[in-house]
Amino acid sequence: MPDVSENNSEIDINVKKIMIYRQIGAKIAYYRTLRQMTQDELARKVNISKSTLGRIERGKYNNGVPISTLLDIAEGLHIELSALVTFSEEEKKVWWEVDKNLL
Repeated sequence: MPDVSENNSEIDINVKKIMIYRQIGAKIAYYRTLRQMTQDELARKVNISKSTLGRIERGKYNNGVPISTLLDIAEGLHIELSALVTFSEEEKKVWWEVDKNLL
C-alpha cells in the first residue's frame, strides 16, 4: 500500500513548481508590459515563438523553461535573471495557501 505522506509530498512539490512557473511567467508579462513591448516583439527579440512566450507567461509549460531561455528573456527585458526567479515572502505565502487548499 503506498504511503499517503509520499503522495502528499509529491503533490506539494508539483504544486510549488506550478506556482513558481506561474509567478515567473507573471513577472515576465509585468516587465514586458512595463517596457511597452508586445509578446511578438519580445519573442522576436529572444528568438522564440510568440506562442512559446505566451505559454511561458501563463506558466503553462510542461517540463520547465531552460535557463538559457530565461537568460535571453531577462536580457531582452533589460533586467537581471534574479528579478524573474527571486520571490518575496508575500509571493511565497501564495504557494503555502494553495498547498493547504489542495490537501
